[in-house]
Amino acid sequence: MTALVNIAVVYYSATGTIAGIAREMAEAAEKAGADVRLRKVPELAPPEAIDANPAWAANVTATADVTTATADDLIWADGVLLGSPTRFGNVAAQLKQFLDTLGPAWQRGLLADKVYSGFTAAGTGHGGHEATLLALAHTFHHFGGVLVPPGYTDPAKFADGNPYGTSHFDQGGTAPVDDITRAAARVQARRVVKFARAIRRTDGAGSAAG
Repeated sequence: MTALVNIAVVYYSATGTIAGIAREMAEAAEKAGADVRLRKVPELAPPEAIDANPAWAANVTATADVTTATADDLIWADGVLLGSPTRFGNVAAQLKQFLDTLGPAWQRGLLADKVYSGFTAAGTGHGGHEATLLALAHTFHHFGGVLVPPGYTDPAKFADGNPYGTSHFDQGGTAPVDDITRAAARVQARRVVKFARAIRRTDGAGSAAG
């Protein structure tokens, strides 16, 4: 019998690129048999900044029904996919602020021994894709998490070319999420489900092995 597994896909997205990747990952994880929570983190930008960018305002409307993330979503999860656009080669402030609220859960050891993996997008081809994913990994290490990158474990990964995590080059907002990025997202989500399930099965070794 396939072990039950909980997956949280938590993201920040301004103009919708990361939101699109997150939805693809959530769907792939569900198809792999996981119970999935798709969650966005709170927006910190003032309304006037959002309204000044039509794509940003449109994404706020399009994702209005997505539940806001809380610490409980990560505590519940066996595996976590975290997504952020790159900001000067680093994690967006909105996702970083959410991570900074997780101190109490971290202190209690409630974020340890879970699978973690990251995804990102940038407006330029060399604008911080890998740096942002590696910055996310720093947090995973502090959590005591198990980092599961996609690597080059599937032919799709040789197309998108990023072993650290799914990333999309949106060419300054002119290139929406494409089939290459969606395929990479599915590979990563399935790997997170696979290893989160294995860890959950092991953690319940008393009953699973007995």
